[in-house]
Amino acid sequence: MITSTANQQVKRLIQLQNKGKLRDEEGVFVLEGKKVFDELRKYRPEFLVMTYLSESFYKLILEAEPGYLDDIPYEVLADNVFKEASETVTPQGILAIVKQPKYELENLLAAEGPLRFLILENLRDPGNLGTILRTAEGAGVNGVILSKGSVDIFNPKVIRST
Repeated sequence: MITSTANQQVKRLIQLQNKGKLRDEEGVFVLEGKKVFDELRKYRPEFLVMTYLSESFYKLILEAEPGYLDDIPYEVLADNVFKEASETVTPQGILAIVKQPKYELENLLAAEGPLRFLILENLRDPGNLGTILRTAEGAGVNGVILSKGSVDIFNPKVIRST
């Protein structure tokens, strides 16, 4: 169990939460919360790099779902360390480092069926982008193109709001 915020893994996790340039350089992002983590495991398990659990969540999940942590890389963080690493006011107890998916326009254009793209220019509010992405998904949009002046699509607030 990691008990210090001075631990290198914890420092990196915090940096990934705060620095878009580092996320891009490493090709990863951080997601937080059990529901979104469960969706990742179900639909895209190959994207999971590392999982971090708070000590209290770890104890609860082992009791409630004994096989939940089978076949996934994870570290347990003391509750106070997890709270420091989390972006939310009331952390859910699970964070994951995830590979950024990469899509090429050519592949999106080759998709079957009607093509629908959304182009967003200089969208800066992460919550608004998350809402737009959810709506676009529901409307059957094939891809979203963001201008350079827009918020980072892998910003933790965007991820949470999608």
